[in-house]
Amino acid sequence: MKWTDTLEIAIALDEAHPDVDPTRVRFTELHAWVLALPEFDDDPKRSGEKILEAIQQAWIEEQ
Repeated sequence: MKWTDTLEIAIALDEAHPDVDPTRVRFTELHAWVLALPEFDDDPKRSGEKILEAIQQAWIEEQ
């Protein structure tokens, strides 16, 4: 899974953190949680605010 796989990441985050309100997650937490996903395999430095926003939005929509 790469940073551009926003929907897949959102689904994995929703499964890993089912009781979390994604609107309350700071980008620093979100970044760390994405890196901790077992399926994730991308350069941590390739993410940015736009990518994290897209992941957060997809996660919100998944709920």
